[in-house]
Order: sequence, then structure tokens, then C-alpha cells
Amino acid sequence: MSNSIKSLLALGLVAMVAACAQQAEEEYVVVEPEPISVEPAPTTKYGGKY
Repeated sequence: MSNSIKSLLALGLVAMVAACAQQAEEEYVVVEPEPISVEPAPTTKYGGKY
């Protein structure tokens, strides 16, 4: 084979390896927090101030 064909094959191989070796991008997932529940108000049965 001539040197130009070998050079093209080598360049193609390097390009293919570089394309396959790219790192995957990280995905960011945003989760909405659940609303905070409110404690029930005390009643007079248990010593509340009502």
C-alpha cells in the first residue's frame, strides 16, 4: 500500500477512536421537595389555651 492510503486509514482509525471515547454528559435531576405538613393545633382537652 502506498503511504497516503496508510495515512488515511490511520487518520480514520484515530478519528473513530476519538469519537467513541467521548465521555457521556452528566444529567442533573431536580426534585421538588414535598410541602411541610403543619402540626395540628392543640385542643382544650389536652391543656390548650382555647
